[in-house]
Formats: sequence, structure tokens, C-alpha cells
Amino acid sequence: MNMSEEQINCTISYEIHQYLFSVAYILVLLVGLPANTYSLYHAWLQLKARNELGVYLLNLTISDLLYLASLPLWLKYIFQGDNWSSSEWLCQLSGFLLYENVYVSIGFLCCISIDRYLAVVYPFHFKAFRSVRAASLVSVVVWLKELAVGMVFFWHKELSRDRNNQSVCFEHYPMKTWEYPINYYRFHIGFLFPLGILSVSYFRVLRAVGKSAGTQTAQKTRIKYLVTSTIVIFLVCFSPYHIFLLF
Repeated sequence: MNMSEEQINCTISYEIHQYLFSVAYILVLLVGLPANTYSLYHAWLQLKARNELGVYLLNLTISDLLYLASLPLWLKYIFQGDNWSSSEWLCQLSGFLLYENVYVSIGFLCCISIDRYLAVVYPFHFKAFRSVRAASLVSVVVWLKELAVGMVFFWHKELSRDRNNQSVCFEHYPMKTWEYPINYYRFHIGFLFPLGILSVSYFRVLRAVGKSAGTQTAQKTRIKYLVTSTIVIFLVCFSPYHIFLLF
């Protein structure tokens, strides 16, 4: 009787998992494609105006589009009952694109926060660092750094068999030995360090705006909400996953 109840609970749990993830991925595709198309257009306008923020926005959008390109494979995986029917290489590539999207996005959010910090706190200094050329060089460094870290997925086997003899992708429990240092690196260098950069940069921005006599109260309030919402969104989007990495 207990065994039967356990099987029923597992079936219900899996059905909920399949429904939630498939709906989430489809929504991300439906919203993400038009949103990133608009973002590309906005980035082009910024670049046309020789605004370095356009470079960072363009790279954020490219990162999102690469991730969106992998979602059909994950949807296929879910619809086949978490049984990966594609090649090992595609499994590795799909995971690689997922993690690249997370950490490339974090990297460029940091770039934007530092750029805004320099623009507000030191408006007449560091102009060379706030050029399209400088932003392009920084973007190359961010991509190379994250691509180098992400190559670890192609060095290890990511396809494995579960107890039902199904081929699962990126679902090996317990964690393998090589994953522990990677997870600690992601938590400290990929999450905590960028969070510190964002927090310090935006705190300095808020302090500079607060001391500015030429900034109206309404503008100060708007900037305060914008900065606060940016940090809150960062925490909501990235902290649950990175906290989970420690367990």
C-alpha cells in the first residue's frame, strides 16, 4: 500500500514538474523573442548615438538569444519524459548556453553599474573608459572569461542513466567530485563578487545623486527606485540558484 502511494506521489510530482517547466519555457520563448528583438533595435539606436551602453545592451541581448535558441531542445527533453534523445554534444551545448546566459548577463550588469557609477560620480573623468571602443574591449574580456569557464562542460560527460534507464541531461545526483570547486567558484566569483560591485556602485550613485543640488526631488526618487529595483531583481533572479549550489 505504501509502495503504491509512493508511486502515485512520484507520478503526480513528475506531471507537475513537466507542466510547470514546459509552460515556463514556452512563456520565455513567447516573451523573450519579441522582447529581445526590441532590445536589439534599442541597442542599435544607442550605438548609432555612440553611447557605450548600447554595446553592453547588445551583448546582453545576444546572450539571451543564444539561450532562447537552446529552449526547443529542453522542451523536447521534457515532452519525452526527461529522456534525452539527442547527442551528448547537444546536451553539453544546451547546458553551456544556459550557464553562459546566467554569467554573461551578470557580467554585463556589472559593466553597466560601473559605467553608471563613473557617469554620475565622476562625470568629467574616465571618459576614455566610457567610450564605445572601451566598452567593446571590456565585452570581449567578459565573453572570453565566461567561455573559458564554460568549457568545463565539454570536458565531462553530462549524459547519464537514471534508475529507469532513461538518458538524462545535466541530472547526475549526487554531485560529482569535479563539480564542487566549480560550484564554489560560481557562488563566490560568479555571484557574490558581482553583487558586491553592483551594491557599491549603485550606493555611490545614490549618494552622489542625493548630494546633487541640481537634481529635482522627483528625479532623485525615480533614480532611487530604479537602483533599488535593479538590485532586488538581481537577487530574485540569481540568489536562489546560487544558494542551492552550496547544498
